[in-house]
Amino acid sequence: MLRVPVLSKSGKPLMPTKPSRARRWLKEGKAKVVHNDLECFVIQLTFETEENTQPIAVGIDPGKSYSGIGVQSNQVTLWMAHLVLPFKTVKERMELRRVMRRARRGRRINRKLPYHERCHRPGRFDNRKQKKLPPSIRANKQLELRVVKELFKLFPISAIHYELVMADVDRTRGRKSARSGVGFSPVMVGQQQMLTWLSELAPVTTHQGWERNCNGTSQLRQWLGLAKDKKNKDQQTPATHAVDGVTLAAFEFTQWREWYSNNAKHGRWCGDVQITSAPFAIIRRPPISRRQLHLCVPSKGGKRRKYGGTVTRHGFRKGDKVIAEKAGKTYIGWCSGDTKKQVSVSDVNWKRLGQFTAKKVQLLQRSTGLIVVPSTGLSNLPLPLRVDLTAIPLRVASRSPGVSREYDEFF
Repeated sequence: MLRVPVLSKSGKPLMPTKPSRARRWLKEGKAKVVHNDLECFVIQLTFETEENTQPIAVGIDPGKSYSGIGVQSNQVTLWMAHLVLPFKTVKERMELRRVMRRARRGRRINRKLPYHERCHRPGRFDNRKQKKLPPSIRANKQLELRVVKELFKLFPISAIHYELVMADVDRTRGRKSARSGVGFSPVMVGQQQMLTWLSELAPVTTHQGWERNCNGTSQLRQWLGLAKDKKNKDQQTPATHAVDGVTLAAFEFTQWREWYSNNAKHGRWCGDVQITSAPFAIIRRPPISRRQLHLCVPSKGGKRRKYGGTVTRHGFRKGDKVIAEKAGKTYIGWCSGDTKKQVSVSDVNWKRLGQFTAKKVQLLQRSTGLIVVPSTGLSNLPLPLRVDLTAIPLRVASRSPGVSREYDEFF
């Protein structure tokens, strides 16, 4: 069920509207189409109106290589995204930078001199006590935060639900199958910093994948009847990670409650939420190499060729969305490099489509630091093939005679 984001005349997000109403407003001149970095179809009203909104929540399912984000209201699923995180790319480049730095230090030392006369750099300060995030983890968190900030410009989001990753570091917490000391995950690093950043935008509620009080992500996903692809998590589909983002956002409208009476335990899901089809997008950061002043192998004559950076010799920037023509075929991609007379164009996975003559390449959109590939049409979250409803404690059908009337609000 498609809903079009709406902005007020002053640019404040309002409640999304139906496509038919959006078309009517555009036809009557009451609204205009505005651009956004997530490439969503958004309209902005040209007349003054009230700014009443309803609760809308965003759910974030963080990961090491991929993350899922979902935006949910009480009646409609508004938006879903699959984030391809730059963890592996940043890690490899940091290792290469360390190798290059050590090689330079080794080359400039004259080993014919006595040791005490060599040009060794003395220790400057103890820089191993700072509580900084590793560059790869920081890049992951910054991409997630960037997408969430862009969503706050489109939807009147009132709450954020974030999933915490807990490691099985020992067997003392009731999980006998845990392997002691082997359950660490890089996703755990920087969680508190991410929560600090998100708390500046809206109230944040944390959840775990499984909880004893039945308010875990997997437990709500099972009750909602949604299926998750756990075998092929690198698949860029809503069933891998975006489904958990939508499930986390649904916690704003429903949760499991328990109560006790007559030595008996009762519980049910309270609240109401509807999961519908929604726009789906794949987002990643363009893996652009930074400007390198030193290459791995020094060139002869002391002159090093240009490598890295975002500027090309033909007026394009790396990450710009362009359209190119070659041999009668048209290609749409992103600028990834250049030569003296040609421009390199790559696809969404940063695989080169080809090198094109600069005169046959036209700019479509300047780089925003994001590569967004929205899906055509609406994407449905998959339902499980077999759901045994009798095995899931969904609801308490009626109040038993022994339950006090003070619990009537739960029925």
